[in-house]
Order: sequence, then C-alpha cells, then structure tokens
Amino acid sequence: MPTVVPVVRCASGSKAVGEGLPLADLSSGTIRQASDGWHAVLRIQGAQHHLWLKEAPQFGVSYAAELPLDADFEIRAHASHRLWRAINGRPPGPPFHQLSAQRRERLVLVLRALDGHMDGASYRVIAEVLFGRKRIPERAWKTHELRSRTIRLVQAGLALMRGGYRALLRPSSRKE
Repeated sequence: MPTVVPVVRCASGSKAVGEGLPLADLSSGTIRQASDGWHAVLRIQGAQHHLWLKEAPQFGVSYAAELPLDADFEIRAHASHRLWRAINGRPPGPPFHQLSAQRRERLVLVLRALDGHMDGASYRVIAEVLFGRKRIPERAWKTHELRSRTIRLVQAGLALMRGGYRALLRPSSRKE
C-alpha cells in the first residue's frame, strides 16, 4: 500500500532530523511479523500510521523513513510527513486522499447493491430496498432510470470485488 511508510534503522552516528523515530514510540500501536518483514500500526493523536520494517525492530534504535523514488513517492512522502508531524506533537493534517461525501454515499449504495446481488435479489428488489418501493413503477420498469442506475451500481460493486477497490487507495489521476 502506498500509504505505508517504509522505515530503516538510522546508520550509527548519523544525525537524523530531530532524533529519528525511537522504537519505544511504537508502543502506541501493534507490531506484527509477515513474510515481507515487520508491519506496525501506530495510533498517534487520533490518526493511524502504517510502518514497514524489513528487519526485526530493535528497541532503543532510531529509525528514518525510506522513500523510494517510484510512482508512490508523493503518497509515501505525505504519509511520512503526517507521521513526523504526529510524533512531534503537531496535528497530523488531512490524509492524502479523502473521498468526498458524494463518493462515500455512492460507495455505500454500490456495496448494498452488491450485497443484494450476491444474495440473489433481482434488480427490482435491490432498487426497492435502495430507493424505496414508491419510486419504482409497477409498469415500465424495463426502461426506468432507476433500473439502469441499479444495474450500474451492481456492476460497480462487482468491479470493486474483482480488484477495483485498489483504485480507492490511490488519488484520482490528474494531469500535471
């Protein structure tokens, strides 16, 4: 995930910005070993920060963020900056990529439509649950706008289920 901050042990004698991140500070979260290294989730000032270490963590050692110059650099740099602000007692600031209220509302409808579809409900039944029975016509259902909208919601849910959810983790592409 691009919002995970890779951290490495500071070289002995190096002067990290500030004091580096002492692992004693990691006590505010959880650390787990995985096949690719160690993962830590910290809660500092109400914000969650995800760290990744290649080697087993050592207490009393300072760590620094490692930011590869890859496609996710901007996202990792922002996550690193939020972490730095939090461990220095400052508000972490907003997440890099927040979904708008309209996008969140649509995703709720998408997931509810997908749940209905996976339970075997017809598009009509899904539409009745999502939009209310009164808005669904007795006749002309095949050409009604809510039928088309329901089908699009189910299709979007299926796309998310098949891996499209990963796009939610990245900001929408913008031409720079």
